[in-house]
Amino acid sequence: MSDARAAEHEELVDSPGALSLAPRLKRAALALQDAYVEEVDLRRPFLWRAAAAGAGVLLYFAANHEPSLTLCWSALAVAVLFCFLTRRHARARALFVALAFVAAGFAAGAWRTARVAAPVLPRLGIGELTGFVEEIDLRPAGARFVLRVASAEGLPGDIVPARVRLTTRGAPHFEAGDFVALKARLLPPARAALPGGYDFGRDAYFLRIGGVGSALGRIETMPPPDPAPLWLRFFTGVDRLRNALAARVYKVIGGDAGAIAAAMVTGKRDFLSENAKDLIRRAGIFHIVTISGMQMTLVAGLFFVGLRRLLAASQTLALNYPIKKWAAALAMVGALLYDIGTGSRVGTERALVMTLIMLAAVLVDRPSLSMRNLALAVFFVVAFEPEAILGASFQLSFAAVGALIAVYEWRGAYLAQSRTHSQPARPQSRLAEWREAALDRLLHGPGALLIATLCATSATASFMAYDFHELSPYVLIGNPLTLAVIEFFAVPCALLGTALYPFGLDGFVWRWLEMGIDLIVWLAGLIAAAPGASLHVKAFAPWALLFLALAVLSAVLWRTWTLRATAIPLALFGLLGAGGGVGFDMIVPATGDAAAIRLPSGELTLLGRKPGAFAAEQWLRADADGRAPSDARSAAACDESGCVGRLADGRAVSLVLARGAFLEDCARAAIVVTPLRAPSGCAAPIVIDREKLAETGAISLRLLKDGAVAWTTARGIDEDRPWSRRPAQTPRQSLAEEDENSDAELAEPLD
Repeated sequence: MSDARAAEHEELVDSPGALSLAPRLKRAALALQDAYVEEVDLRRPFLWRAAAAGAGVLLYFAANHEPSLTLCWSALAVAVLFCFLTRRHARARALFVALAFVAAGFAAGAWRTARVAAPVLPRLGIGELTGFVEEIDLRPAGARFVLRVASAEGLPGDIVPARVRLTTRGAPHFEAGDFVALKARLLPPARAALPGGYDFGRDAYFLRIGGVGSALGRIETMPPPDPAPLWLRFFTGVDRLRNALAARVYKVIGGDAGAIAAAMVTGKRDFLSENAKDLIRRAGIFHIVTISGMQMTLVAGLFFVGLRRLLAASQTLALNYPIKKWAAALAMVGALLYDIGTGSRVGTERALVMTLIMLAAVLVDRPSLSMRNLALAVFFVVAFEPEAILGASFQLSFAAVGALIAVYEWRGAYLAQSRTHSQPARPQSRLAEWREAALDRLLHGPGALLIATLCATSATASFMAYDFHELSPYVLIGNPLTLAVIEFFAVPCALLGTALYPFGLDGFVWRWLEMGIDLIVWLAGLIAAAPGASLHVKAFAPWALLFLALAVLSAVLWRTWTLRATAIPLALFGLLGAGGGVGFDMIVPATGDAAAIRLPSGELTLLGRKPGAFAAEQWLRADADGRAPSDARSAAACDESGCVGRLADGRAVSLVLARGAFLEDCARAAIVVTPLRAPSGCAAPIVIDREKLAETGAISLRLLKDGAVAWTTARGIDEDRPWSRRPAQTPRQSLAEEDENSDAELAEPLD
């Protein structure tokens, strides 16, 4: 601190009004300013530029209509220009640099949307398709596959989607890379089942999937009219190997243990039963069936350490050549191949980028492990897959790794400070000795692992609660066990088993892996059976998550405790918003063929002949209700024409599924819900029909004390985005065509 600043501090303390509010606020402002100067010396503001780029992506997706790409790039150019013009003014330059990164994130979102633009089906249709099979996910019964469409006939509007995702009930007689012809029944990708919920339609748009449905009849394999591109042949070959290896692991081990093993080795999770998914989810260890960043780091570490020791076995190489750099370069290749071989998801991509940066740092003799690596990984995701920021995988992965790096930085700084300020031994009080001993336990050995796990869990808790409406209190037990299984069983077995599989010598490897999985499943059963193993959390507003996310960023990105303390008020605002959620009393999905209503008892019940399992699970989770969808239909009175129920205030709700039921239900019900277009003379006070849902998407209703109803919709007013087009004003269709377009839901439950 400068002498002038110190004198100013002393003047504030010694002044007669030092106890008044104004001097205290000024002292706090000076402390924050001093802390920021220290952060600048540590080059920490750079990390917030990654956060600014992410904020720009969020602003892009919050836009009500699609912005002009030219306008986005122009705004970025203007921001960069002002950065240059204000380069001699530190505060102004800092402001415009932040705005430039926000504009860059916004432009990246617009650019990505323009790059992946592809046709999307407007409504249900049946057509004849041909194309290359890009990817297959095998299941115990049937399969799900992605078809890269070459031609399509008979679909609405003569649309030819770039890709479609289809299911088949029988065992597929084709492989990834085959050119097939088939007849398919397709729907547009499903939209969010509740306002603020998971929107598969948006994700499908960025995957260039224009329709989902099921294959009808025989799927014929035929010679392609043109050879497949080289990149397609490569990635379909990788998928064939993944499927063959997954099937091999599943058959050798069998049951849920085999399904978990196949997922851990190849990333293919479709063999998992619902019971197995529920068990590991309640134990807080669902990430064992995903190829996580932890596995990527371990694989790269095994390559690096193993190759370095192998090269060091030669005295000539060890003494005359940079074998450490050779090992780092080869480990980079191994990490890249592992990412490709396991499906290259967001979590592994983040870990891949960070791992490549760390290994590249070894090549140029620079420090490798730092928060800047994480920021560079964020820039990579923003540049190439900005939509991933909206997903749970990105949020959980980056929050957890950020917390772990922050703990590592704090530990290193504390140990360095302890060595610098070490003093000759002198008598200490018992309390001081106990404190030092406890701190030593927390900085080394199992204590350090528990502290790191606690911090990572705290950093991800808000995202877990928002995305999955569930928290696992026993995660401090489950995560170390998961780490042990991944480190000693999964990763070594995946590498060794994959190498031995072509020779048919891999059987004993999977038996070894089975031992570890049996152990973790047994322990997961104990954890899941413990009282309070799963804490269900009600849905809360996105603005609350924004404050919670800022609290996490403040806690992990700043190094000074003064600025880290800003996480406390941010977290309090977020927790107040999360705890004060307004809730709902009725939910209607965008399809209009089902609903959930709140009974006088306070529980939800489902209306519909066959409510979608995925949508129903989302509704119950958003209400912090742990029941299975099959247990939430006892109060529903349904027949072939529809369902009838009553809200908590006694108002009747009718779900009309047959046109002949409108006459009676429009006269007696307070709320009519239907996937059809309701007659213009329907007398019900509230009518939610096909036309209304096309404008609003999913709807949630909340009953107010004065008898009024508060509406929340998934689509904004006049929203018009490429994945959520404004409904076209078309002439009324015939009743027969309406009934066909509102047929039963065809898309598979999305996971």
